[in-house]
Amino acid sequence: MKKHINVTGRVQGVGFRYTTYQLALEIGLTGTVKNEEDSSVTIEAVGTEAQMAQFLEKLEQPQNPFAKVSHISQSEDPGIKDYDQFRVVY
Repeated sequence: MKKHINVTGRVQGVGFRYTTYQLALEIGLTGTVKNEEDSSVTIEAVGTEAQMAQFLEKLEQPQNPFAKVSHISQSEDPGIKDYDQFRVVY
């Protein structure tokens, strides 16, 4: 399963990308996380349906006390490449 995920809220300047990275590693996803110019964060995630469900559930309630997620939009995107690891993109 390949998903394009966009997260809005207080998600930039609070370590959200790094906690997302750690979460993805724990769950076993590959892909990327990066800040966007509109203050949102975009994630390309590749994994199983169960991994994706767990990831999305945990994204809604970030472990980072400074982050606050307002909205998560997601869509299947078969065009996402097969990553070999998860990484933070600058």
